[in-house]
Amino acid sequence: MAALQNIDPFFLYFIITLFGLLVGSFLNVVIYRLPVMLKRQWQQECAEFSGNSMPEQPPFNLNTPRSRCQSCQQPLNVRNNIPLLSWLLLGGRCRYCKAAISKRYPAIEFITALLSALAVWRFGASPQLIAALLLSWTLLCMTMIDIDHLLLPDNLTLPLLWVGLLININSLFIALPDAVIGAAVGYGILWSLYWLFKLATGKEGMGYGDFKLLAALGAWFGWQALLPIILISSISGLLLALILMANKRLSTELAMPFGPALALGGWVYLMWGEQLLNGYWSLVL
Repeated sequence: MAALQNIDPFFLYFIITLFGLLVGSFLNVVIYRLPVMLKRQWQQECAEFSGNSMPEQPPFNLNTPRSRCQSCQQPLNVRNNIPLLSWLLLGGRCRYCKAAISKRYPAIEFITALLSALAVWRFGASPQLIAALLLSWTLLCMTMIDIDHLLLPDNLTLPLLWVGLLININSLFIALPDAVIGAAVGYGILWSLYWLFKLATGKEGMGYGDFKLLAALGAWFGWQALLPIILISSISGLLLALILMANKRLSTELAMPFGPALALGGWVYLMWGEQLLNGYWSLVL
């Protein structure tokens, strides 16, 4: 970390932003493949539980098979898979079949790079920078998976929770006792709301992944952060729901993921948590 602090600020911005583009490319892989991998795992476990056997499937993980065009299935070589740049040079189309490539892939790469640059702006060359990058990337990944599948995988939420506790052993963001209480209270708040809503309506208002994500954010920032995060998440989630309903893209019968709103609340707190708390207490007192 001492070496990192001696790096020229402009070069630090450049190298972290460039690395963010590469991470964004990897996040695209995780966002698409992790849910498929989990589905295959669940199917295999269900088959074993029922005493059936599943037909053998080709390997499918974060490394295999190679990235390929979704239209013509042509494997992509390195020059066709450069983050953001390849999409721009190819005009957003496959080199081989000329089918349109979703704008979402370069968008994720760009957003990841932007979040990385903002983390450098906020934390500079500090131990918090590495943690902030990890949290920002993970929150973005979980956001997209939840939007696509209404799913916050344990493979992401639980490691994020444990990392939050570990980094605060030396009070990186908050004292460890506050982090432990934050994890427990964060889970308990949404768990309680879930059961109150279910008892009142007979319906499930959110998933267990939401409980674990708020617990993880509590582990990162302590119990003091939970109220601001919940307020930001509730307001942003409500605004998004109203916008979608106004555009007739969401009805009262359709489920809306709460994970993206929680992720936004957590990221905003990461960047401006101290100011939010000071502003809150100034209003209260």
